[in-house]
Amino acid sequence: MTRMRKAGCLIAGGIAIASASAQEKPGFKDTPMLPDGKWRVHDADRPAPAVVTPAATPGGAPSDAMILSADAWQAQLAPWTVAEGTITVPPRPPGGGDNNLVSRQSFGDVQLHLEFRSPNPPKDSSQDRGNSGIWFMQRYEVQILDAYQNPTYADGTVGAVYGWKPPLVNAARKPGEWQSYDIVFERPRFAADGKLLRPAYVTVFLNGVLVQNRQAMLGTTVWRRVAAYQPHPDAAPLQLQDHGSAVSFRNIWVRPLSEAAIPQDLPGGAK
Repeated sequence: MTRMRKAGCLIAGGIAIASASAQEKPGFKDTPMLPDGKWRVHDADRPAPAVVTPAATPGGAPSDAMILSADAWQAQLAPWTVAEGTITVPPRPPGGGDNNLVSRQSFGDVQLHLEFRSPNPPKDSSQDRGNSGIWFMQRYEVQILDAYQNPTYADGTVGAVYGWKPPLVNAARKPGEWQSYDIVFERPRFAADGKLLRPAYVTVFLNGVLVQNRQAMLGTTVWRRVAAYQPHPDAAPLQLQDHGSAVSFRNIWVRPLSEAAIPQDLPGGAK
C-alpha cells in the first residue's frame, strides 16, 4: 500500500470513528445552561432515560413495576378471599371490626394501577353500596364506591379524595363490571421539626378518565371532620379498605417513583 493510500485510509478511519462517536452521543456542548445549572440545552453528556418495556396489553404491568399479588398483602383480622387472581373483601365475622388489607411493603411516591369490581346485584344505597378505598401510606384515601346511578355526597363518591374533593366527573361503570384506577401519589414533605413543607398530591384516572388533576390533599383522611397532617415517615404501607362490601380487586401493581418524577417545587431543598 502506498503512503498516500495509507494516509487516505487513516483519514477515512478517523472520519468513521468520529461519526460513530457522534452517533453514540448526539447533542451539543456549546449551548446555554438550563435553569437547573447542571445541563446545557441538548447536552450530549446528559444521561439517557432508563429503558422500560411496557406491557403487551393495556393495564398490564411494565417491566419496572412491582406486582402486588395476594401474598404481598396481609389482612388485619381474617384473610381476604382469593380466587383466580382476584382478591375479595370477605364477610365480617359477628362482632368483627374493620378488616383492611395492608401491603407488606412500604411506599412513598408511587404510580399505582389496580382494577376493582363492585358486587352485582347491588345492595343498599349511598355509602353502603360497593364501598372501599385506596389508602396511600395508610392515611390518604381515594374513594371506591359503586357510583353508577347511586346518589351520595359528592366528596364521598368514586374518584373522590374522600371528605375533600369530588371527582371532576363520574366515570363509573355498572356494578359487576371491572373498573380501573391509575393513580400518581406524591407523598407530603415534612421538615425535621415536623412542620409541613408541602402537602400530598394525587392525580387520578378512573376508567381512563381524569378525575383528579394533581390535587393537593388536606391531610390524613377522617370521617365527618376536616383532614389535617401529622408528621410521619417517608414510606408506609398501602391499604385496601374493608367497609363491609364484597368489593373485588385484581391486577394491582406499583412503580415507586424517583425524586426526578416529583415536580421541583419543594421549599428549602426538601426531599
